[in-house]
Amino acid sequence: MSKILVVDDEMKIREIIKKYAVFEGHEVTEASGGLEAVRLCREKDFDIIILDIMMPDLDGFSVCREIRKSSQTPVIMLSARGEEYDKIHGFEVGVDDYVVKPFSPKELMMRVAAIIKRSSANDAEVVKIGKLKIDFTGRIVTIDGKNVDLTPKEYDLLFYLVKNRGIALTREKLISNVWGYDFFGDDRTLDTHIKLLRKNLGEYSSYIVTLRGVGYRFESNEA
Repeated sequence: MSKILVVDDEMKIREIIKKYAVFEGHEVTEASGGLEAVRLCREKDFDIIILDIMMPDLDGFSVCREIRKSSQTPVIMLSARGEEYDKIHGFEVGVDDYVVKPFSPKELMMRVAAIIKRSSANDAEVVKIGKLKIDFTGRIVTIDGKNVDLTPKEYDLLFYLVKNRGIALTREKLISNVWGYDFFGDDRTLDTHIKLLRKNLGEYSSYIVTLRGVGYRFESNEA
């Protein structure tokens, strides 16, 4: 049983999500506002958080930013808007996934299941590439001994690229394996994450090679 925190100021939205989540065997805690959500996250541990953007007291971006100060709990953001800026901003503050209202509760539960499955995977392996060290078990990435601050989704993307280093990975394969569901052909999300990941990797950014018309490959002779 996974523990889910559902944060939305609309009671009907919370009720619909809870209905489907409980049916799937999850335990659900509800919060009607951002401040309440932050308090609950300080008091309890959750396996995943479903979080609305637009709330009267504290918006979803601010809530996610507060949560990320002490926790890497996966976050799915809900929004009535589908603007690219919202998605990019959400990914930058640490959101794992983004769902635009109105949404399919069944699809949302599929995304929840995929994220929980990835989060619970435990791969005991450490890869060192020069000064870059990637600890899969601890979900820790360091460069020259200094921690690299990545969002949960950036960790997932980097880990998948490194585990398949030297292999040409199509956009479809990356989206399917990292996001874990059909992504409806929105490649911009993948490109945004690659851009943010390269920025965080600094001198090692060039190891993520763009394959025009295909996808990406993690390439290093040191690995």
